[in-house]
Amino acid sequence: MTTAPSLAPATDTVLKADGVTMRFGGLTAVRGVDLTVGSGEIVGLIGPNGAGKTTFFNCLTGLYVPTEGTVSYRGTRLSRKPHLVTQAGVARTFQNIRLFANMTVLENVLVGRHTRTKEGLWSALLRGPGFKKAERTSEERAMELLEFTGLAHKRDHLARNLPYGEQRKLEIARALASEPGLLLLDEPTAGMNPQETRATQDLVLAIRAQGTAVLVIEHDMRFIFNLCDRVAVLVQGQKLVEGTAEVVQADDRVIAAYLGEPVDDHTTPDDAADPEPTTDTPDADNPDPSGAPSAETTPDATAPADRPAQGPTGDTP
Repeated sequence: MTTAPSLAPATDTVLKADGVTMRFGGLTAVRGVDLTVGSGEIVGLIGPNGAGKTTFFNCLTGLYVPTEGTVSYRGTRLSRKPHLVTQAGVARTFQNIRLFANMTVLENVLVGRHTRTKEGLWSALLRGPGFKKAERTSEERAMELLEFTGLAHKRDHLARNLPYGEQRKLEIARALASEPGLLLLDEPTAGMNPQETRATQDLVLAIRAQGTAVLVIEHDMRFIFNLCDRVAVLVQGQKLVEGTAEVVQADDRVIAAYLGEPVDDHTTPDDAADPEPTTDTPDADNPDPSGAPSAETTPDATAPADRPAQGPTGDTP
């Protein structure tokens, strides 16, 4: 499997999240998370289900307004509106594929170009030379991205007719159409077979080679540890640890977060085999320590054997 080549430490911080907290009423989904992504880096974000990873992504991209904390892109605080976040240079994909199903592959990528075109309503209505030139430029760039992702031969296919793996690729191509400096991928290999996963890994490495930093959420640990320069672990909305793949894999807290804490069982095999002997303390019903029933509880041995039985009312039948 392809592994990420080692890089020199990044000097330019692309993304900086400082103390990001997100509350929904009394529920704190993300608590005080700090994270940075440098230029040319691939950073992984992992954690058990419900750890707050996608909520954190939503805070970064303006879908949620953080209750506390700030998010900055290249030193500038990001807007709270998603389209302005995209315009600033941050693009993302989603955990659940969100394509325009009844549009063609090419049209889906062209939608991603809307923040990079200058033509307005009147230009589109009049369809003057400026509009036609911008449209031609956008289509050329869209075709470059389809070539890059291996989908050029399906440019006229409806998005809904693509296989699952190619729909994932198309979503990445649409995100790249906005020419981002940072790409956020939310579980890009979910539901993929091993061959599709390897192809996605190669695609992400190629994206980084073009100068785009990547922050990726994923549950496939082999994919993450082979791909990322650094990995951060979220557990119950808090960042537990951050470091290289080796550091994260060796951390006992990460193992416990995924597999649970070991059970403390101090019972030895001898204890289990030999239960403690019971004391011969007399009880109220049987005061004789020997265990023999008392005279008060035994049948009347001196009673005549031929005593007539009594009826329900005590009368002799």
